Amino acid sequence: MMSTLDLRGRTLDVRFLRGALPRAEFDVTAALEQVRPICADVEHRGAEALRDLGERFDGVRPAQLRVPGEVLRAVLDQLAPELRAALEESIRRARLVHADQRRSDTTTQVVPGGRVTERWVPVDRVGLYVPGGLAVYPSSVVMNVVPAQLAGVGSIAVTSPPQRENTGAFAGYPNPTILATCALLGVDEVYAVGGAQAVAMFAYGFVDEDDVRDGAPVVCEPVSMVTGPGNIWVVAAKRLLKGLIGIDAEAGPTEIAVLADETADAEHVAADLISQAEHDPLAASVLVTDSEQLAAAVAESLARRVPATKHAERVATALSGTQSRIVLVDDLDAGLAVVNAYAAEHLEIQTREAAAVAAGVRNAGAVFVGPFSPVSLGDYAAGSNHVLPTAGCATHSSGLSVQSFLRGIHVVEYDEPALREVAGHVVTLAQAEDLPAHAQAVTARFGDEVPG
Repeated sequence: MMSTLDLRGRTLDVRFLRGALPRAEFDVTAALEQVRPICADVEHRGAEALRDLGERFDGVRPAQLRVPGEVLRAVLDQLAPELRAALEESIRRARLVHADQRRSDTTTQVVPGGRVTERWVPVDRVGLYVPGGLAVYPSSVVMNVVPAQLAGVGSIAVTSPPQRENTGAFAGYPNPTILATCALLGVDEVYAVGGAQAVAMFAYGFVDEDDVRDGAPVVCEPVSMVTGPGNIWVVAAKRLLKGLIGIDAEAGPTEIAVLADETADAEHVAADLISQAEHDPLAASVLVTDSEQLAAAVAESLARRVPATKHAERVATALSGTQSRIVLVDDLDAGLAVVNAYAAEHLEIQTREAAAVAAGVRNAGAVFVGPFSPVSLGDYAAGSNHVLPTAGCATHSSGLSVQSFLRGIHVVEYDEPALREVAGHVVTLAQAEDLPAHAQAVTARFGDEVPG
C-alpha cells in the first residue's frame, strides 16, 4: 500500500533529501487565478456576492451571513454532555499552555537618558477560519480562538462554511458543533461563509442591507489578520490578499512523519499513519526507520487496518499516493537527518530513548515523544496547538501561538544629552549612506552643527 524509499548507503545532504523526499502536489500558484475573480466579486458586491458564492460552492444560500446569537445559544443548549465535557477540557488545557506564551514588555537602558522599550501589542481584529469540508473541526475553533484571546485581541470573528445537511433552526449555518464551540469560548461573531470568499470577506468587510438587527444593518469590519487551515482555495486567497491582511501560513495538506526503530510497536505506528491519512486524499504519512522488520510489520498492519477503517477509500488513496512513503535509513542519525530535512507538520519519535532522540529534532511543527504521545492527542487535548506549518515550512515557521497575534513595537526615548553623545556617529553613518538629510535631522537640534 505504501511505497518504499531506500536511502541506505546514500549521502543524506539537504539538497539531495529535498529532491528525494515525498510531497503532496499542491499548486497554489495555479489556484490563484481562479480565486482572484472570487475575491474581486466580494470586494465589489459584498454580502450579495457572499450569498451567491455560498450557493455556488456550498450548495447553500445563507439567509443570514452572520449567525444570530439565539442560534449560538440554542446549539450550545443541545450539545451532548459528553462532547461538551471533552471540548471544555480541550479548552482548559489549551489555555494552560498558551497562557505561558504571553510576553512582557522589556526596557533596555542603552545609555543614561536613552532607552528602548519593546512593547507587545495584540493585533486589533482577527478573522479565524474553520474548515467544514470532508470533516468537521470544532477543535480548530479552540486552536484559533484560545491563543487570540490570551494575546488580548479585542475583536475576534470566526467563519466556517454553511452546511447543506443542516436542517431546522440550523439550516444555512455552519456545523452545529462548530457553532457550539464558538459559544463555549464566548465568540458571538460567527459567519456562514467558507472558501476563498471567506478570506476576502475578512479582508474587505461588508455591509448586509438585507439583515437589519437593532435598527442597523449587519456589518463585518475588515480584519488585521486571518488565521486557520483550509483547502487550496483558502490558501490561494490568503496568498493573494497577504499584505492587505496578515496571515498565519499557507497551510497545505496535513502530514505525519514517524521516526521509529525496532522497539516501536508496529500497530501503534500503523494506526498513527492511518489517522493522518484520514484527513484528506492528499494527506502525507511517512515512516522513517532503520528496521526492515518494523517496516514489514507496519505494512502488514496497514493491510489489515485500512479496509476496516471508516474512511477506507480516502485513507488508501492517501497512503498509496506519491506523498506517502516508508523510508529506510542506515541508523537513527540518518533518520534524524531525513526528518529534519522533511520538516513535518507532525513528527512522532517512537524509538528507544525517545526524549534524547527528540532533542536532535530541529525542524518540525510539533514533536510527539514516545509511544503514548500520538498526534491525535495533540489534535484535541494535549494543550498544544494543532495549527502547524506544512510542506517543509517548519524549517522557518512556527505553529499558531499567542505570539502569532502579537506585534513587537520599539519605543525609543532619548533626552538631549543622550542624543548629543551619539550624534557624531549618526552623522557619520548617514554620510556613509549618502543620506545628508538624515544627518541634518540630528544636527538641526544642535544649531546645525555636529555637537562636540
